Amino acid sequence: MDAMQYSPLALAFIGDGVYEIRVREKLILEANMPADKLHKLTVEKVCAEYQAKAVRKWLDEGLLNEQEMDIFKRGRNAKGINAPKHSTVGEYRMATGLECLFGFLYLTGREERIGELFEAAWSVGSINE
Repeated sequence: MDAMQYSPLALAFIGDGVYEIRVREKLILEANMPADKLHKLTVEKVCAEYQAKAVRKWLDEGLLNEQEMDIFKRGRNAKGINAPKHSTVGEYRMATGLECLFGFLYLTGREERIGELFEAAWSVGSINE
C-alpha cells in the first residue's frame, strides 16, 4: 500500500478513532470504575499533550522504523493543522503524527504493530509525571 495516496489528515482522522478505541478498550477491560472516572482517564489519555509525550518516548527509544518515521513526519507536518486552545502547536502536531501513523498501520492491516506502539504509549504514565 502506498501511503502517499492518502492525505495525512485523512490518515490522522482514521488513526484518531483507532487510538481512542484502544484507550477505551484498555480502560474498560482493566478497570472497574465509575463512568465519570472512566471518562476522565479517557480524556487524559487521548489529549494531544499525552500523545505528544508518547511520541517523544517512541523517538527517544528509536521505536519507529524508517517507513513509520516518514508517515509520522507527514502527519506532523500536514498543512491545515490548527491546535486547539488547550494544546501547544508542537504538541498538537506530534499528536497528529501519531494519529496519522495509527491510521496508516490500520489501513495496511498492521494491528500487531499498532498494539506494540500503543503499549509503549500507554507506559508513559500521566501527562503530569
